[in-house]
Amino acid sequence: MTHPVSFASPFPLGADLIDPEGIVAAIAADPGGEAGKPSRAIAVAHLAAAKIEANARLSTLFSAHPAEGRALTRAQAAMTDGLVIAALAVATRLLHPLPNPTEAERIAVLAVGGYGRAEMAPHSDVDLLFLTPWKVTPWAESVIESLLYILWDLKLKVGHSTRTVKDCVRLGREDITIRTALLEHRFIAGDMGLARELDKRLWDDLFRNTGPEFIEAKLAERAERHKRQGGQRYVLEPNVKEGKGGLRDLQTLYWIGKYLHRVPDAEGLVGAGLLRREEYETFARAEAFLWSVRCHLHYIANRPVDQLTFDMQVEVAARMGYADSGGRRAVEHFMQDYFRHATRVGELTRVFLTELEARHAKGEASLIGLFRRRKRVRKGLKLVQGRIDIVDETEFLSDKLNLLRIFEEALRTGYLLHPNVMRLITANLDLIDDDMREDPEAIRIFLDLMLKHGNPERALRRMNELGVLAAFIPEFEPIVAMMQFNVYHHYTVDEHTIQCISTLAQIERGELVEELPLSSDILKQGVNRKILYVALLLHDIGKGRPEDHSILGAQIARRVAPRLGLSDDECETVEWLVRYHLLMSDMAQKRDIGDPRTVRDFAKVVKTRRRLDLLTVLTVCDIRGVGPGTWNNWKAMLLRQLHRDTAEALEGGLENLNREKRESEAKRYLREALSDWDGKDIRTELARHYPPYWQGLGTDTHAVFARLLKRIGDDEIRIDLHPETARDATRACFALADHPGIFSRLAGALALVGANIVDARTYTSKDGYATAVFWVQDADGHPYEAARLPRLRQMIDKTLKGEVVPREALADRDKVKKREREFRFPTHITFDNEGSDIYTIIEVDTRDRPGLLYDLTRTLAANNIYIASAVIATFGAQVVDSFYVKDMFGLKLHAKSKQDALERKLRQAITEGAERARA
Repeated sequence: MTHPVSFASPFPLGADLIDPEGIVAAIAADPGGEAGKPSRAIAVAHLAAAKIEANARLSTLFSAHPAEGRALTRAQAAMTDGLVIAALAVATRLLHPLPNPTEAERIAVLAVGGYGRAEMAPHSDVDLLFLTPWKVTPWAESVIESLLYILWDLKLKVGHSTRTVKDCVRLGREDITIRTALLEHRFIAGDMGLARELDKRLWDDLFRNTGPEFIEAKLAERAERHKRQGGQRYVLEPNVKEGKGGLRDLQTLYWIGKYLHRVPDAEGLVGAGLLRREEYETFARAEAFLWSVRCHLHYIANRPVDQLTFDMQVEVAARMGYADSGGRRAVEHFMQDYFRHATRVGELTRVFLTELEARHAKGEASLIGLFRRRKRVRKGLKLVQGRIDIVDETEFLSDKLNLLRIFEEALRTGYLLHPNVMRLITANLDLIDDDMREDPEAIRIFLDLMLKHGNPERALRRMNELGVLAAFIPEFEPIVAMMQFNVYHHYTVDEHTIQCISTLAQIERGELVEELPLSSDILKQGVNRKILYVALLLHDIGKGRPEDHSILGAQIARRVAPRLGLSDDECETVEWLVRYHLLMSDMAQKRDIGDPRTVRDFAKVVKTRRRLDLLTVLTVCDIRGVGPGTWNNWKAMLLRQLHRDTAEALEGGLENLNREKRESEAKRYLREALSDWDGKDIRTELARHYPPYWQGLGTDTHAVFARLLKRIGDDEIRIDLHPETARDATRACFALADHPGIFSRLAGALALVGANIVDARTYTSKDGYATAVFWVQDADGHPYEAARLPRLRQMIDKTLKGEVVPREALADRDKVKKREREFRFPTHITFDNEGSDIYTIIEVDTRDRPGLLYDLTRTLAANNIYIASAVIATFGAQVVDSFYVKDMFGLKLHAKSKQDALERKLRQAITEGAERARA
């Protein structure tokens, strides 16, 4: 049987916390009972007072010792023991006394599951097993009922079952969940003889000789649980209990060890030879950390909560004493520790399971090796259970380059590393010193790991987990398990880097030709692969400091690239790629790439076709490496267009990018598209628009507007909605008589139907009509379905006619989700008069919310600012809105005083809107 482990603790246990005998005596002596017999209500009142006092003590102590989660779980279990013991005494001695009990009228109360392990968070369930010798007697039924009602009245969440010893063995044989709960049974009160009988029968008749079956069931359960939790150790809002690298993974190791070796606690895994002492210490540290986090979650929510959501992460970090430092928030330091513990739990699991395989308790990972020709491993190595192991540790360590060669051997042969190797590597990381980092052979091996075998992510991920990557490139260490506290990035920085490299390898293997035709073609034509892989490895290495991570990263790359044996030209290119790795993404997503000036400015920075191709592939890998769903057709279309136009400019000369040329080409294409129109109508259409209209839109959109404007009435509103699957957006075209604020009203109408605007253009024709086009997506980032378009059209119509006022209608839905409230996105507003020949570009970088674009455009309209186009780039909960504007006289906003006044009003609109959103 399991008994609580005694250890030094700042928390009281036993009678120091809850004194069952003293409480029962007080209940018996309470004068409020009838006919000298206390009622259940009196018992509950006394017990509730004791529970409140004990909980308050534990809460106060935990605030003072916020990292003592394990001690708190023991104290919570001890407190619950006291309540259950007292409740049973009340039920048997005061409510249902039995002077001469028969042999059948015996009862034992046992804790099972987590409570049986004496581990309870503040709001954990209380799982009880009532054990009787045979069929439940009326007396036992009454006792159990009274005890349960007392516990329920105390607001405890009780799971319970009433069984005989025989029932327990039978049900445990049939159901693995019941068997696991019984594995952790612990006697609390009642008949000790019954509890001993159960203990003997379980170990003699149920657990013995069924180890492999239990292990298989537990590991299948673990795999299914990980799948439900997203399958990644680095999910941004992890489940502390059920997630990968969480408490349940540690408990699974303990269960298996206990089932096979009857270890009394997790430390017993060392005596059983399943973990080494230092590995158990890693286990204990991770367990203590995870329990502390889970207990803080319960206290904050005042209920059982195990999901570490964004808002909870901030509060838990504060309670655990983390502080902002080094340019990073407290929550980011906290989550980096969390992910590092989760990684170590994964390493322990691998070591543990392979040890079981070695003892034949669990089947080998794969049998396919038996049915195919096995590759031979090189001298000094051997295969153990289908994994690479070392013949002689001393000989292996005599050449420290073997610490890298072993990963190359794993990639060459396709075999996994044996945990013995992993243990040896992690114990000897100090061998990876400056001499080794500069050794040409070590550099060759490292670069070959990325360039030679076709699946570099496999080696890099394992090297990262074992600490080899950070030892070989010390500059990488700060970003290991580094979390970026925003909803946009799905992975830690190191995992994002490996995901990017994995994407590049997939493109090289020809697996993404349909999704990424441009990148696939660039790689097929041939680029310097070494530059690309090293640049991707280093592109985010400057993150987590106060400085711009692109500039800092370029400085780090200047040191690291030569150390990796790159030539001067290669080093310069890597440094440039790291410095400008966000440039193409920013230009494509935050600027109007239909404006020739945008392409010219980008081309001036890029300078050569070679750099353009390298930057394009790096940008695609970077965006795809952010997480599932981040890459879409809209971004693909923008990047392809920017690459095409820039390549033309670089090869044909920047002077080819001029407005006149684009205008004449656009008119020629439209003439061809309207070949069925008569000449007079075509001439009218070609003459009615100013130059920017011809440069900013494609021929298909010009043709739509031509039809909408044809013989339009002064008070008419014409709308064309068309899903463009190739862009992952629905194109919404509007033609109507122009008037001030038209852009803002259209933005408000679209916000009201929940449309996310990703791009927008508005032009005024020479004869006074507004032609506005918006590209919109639904909440999932897809084009609006055809069935939803009529409602979209109806709402737009009502808004433009003044039947619906967006400001009022948006008030209820312009809210920030609770879990996203803790994200900090300081507002930055910039005025750029150089990025466009004829417009001022106002860039607003701030937190996103449904009514933001409407508020900004309404503010601009109220200040007589004409908006020609808007480009919207969303990064999770952050948004960058770029407006191409003129003043009421058609001029750029050059005056600093005017810029400052407008910035104040835009900030005021953002602040007021944010306050409404939080209300």
